[in-house]
Amino acid sequence: MTRIPIDLRKVPLYFAYKRKSNYDEQYQGVFHAHLGVEILMVHEGQGSLIVNQRNYEIKPGMICVFQPFQLHHVQTVIGEQTPFVRSVIHYEPSLYEAFFENWPALHAFFKQFHKGKPPSPQYYEPKEMERLSNILLSLQESIASLSKDQYLEEFSLFLIAFFRSFRPLYESRRSNSSMEQQSRQLHQAEKIMEWLESHYKQPLRLEKLSKDLHLSPYHLSHLFKDCTGSTISEYLYAKRMQQAVILLQSSDYAVSRIAEEVGITNSSHFCMLFKKHFGSTPYQYRRQWQDHVK
Repeated sequence: MTRIPIDLRKVPLYFAYKRKSNYDEQYQGVFHAHLGVEILMVHEGQGSLIVNQRNYEIKPGMICVFQPFQLHHVQTVIGEQTPFVRSVIHYEPSLYEAFFENWPALHAFFKQFHKGKPPSPQYYEPKEMERLSNILLSLQESIASLSKDQYLEEFSLFLIAFFRSFRPLYESRRSNSSMEQQSRQLHQAEKIMEWLESHYKQPLRLEKLSKDLHLSPYHLSHLFKDCTGSTISEYLYAKRMQQAVILLQSSDYAVSRIAEEVGITNSSHFCMLFKKHFGSTPYQYRRQWQDHVK
């Protein structure tokens, strides 16, 4: 099994607008799974998709939502006159969920794609696809002018706009929308992530994590690495950096206090890690952010 590593730690959202694979650039399909949620929109092309142990026809107008760690296989048939053209959105749900909380219905719709029953692929009319494609095009046209500190805000607004337009289209295809609200059994790697979400302010203790999840330290470390492409320590580091950015933007806490809030007791070490991750110190980042919002 091959997994495609997309690093959501460096850029909090990955997207590709109408990416094309031509006859001389075959799109190699493999079974793979991702950290985060992936949305695949097919504009042109044909082939087959295997997900949830079912086979679906790939054709224009198809939209697929893949949940974290959900195995899927995309196999396309590309001819000289039939390229494979798709748009992709790939994001880590926990980073954006708070932005949806002011709109309960939209928030519930957003959550069902990573916490509900795995959704089936659906097919949409050209005008419906165009409506969603235009939202991606708008981000495509603006992203080149964005600085790194603007990404989180712009990507959150993009996701809100996308899900707001996608919701009525998606729900119009559902014969029994209540099925999507059913919870599913979490993947073991997701259970590790949930544990880290609750304990990221504390020093990492594999023994404690192992005891709480009833897995050996060796097994949970290798399982997480195999599923996500990252070590537990790398994921925890990324989580702490993401939380630090939120606190720098939304609070007037001193940098030393922010370091403590995200579980790093040495503020000098925190500043070094932050600069390594974002390319600027916490002080510089906050100053740039404040200048941007004035």
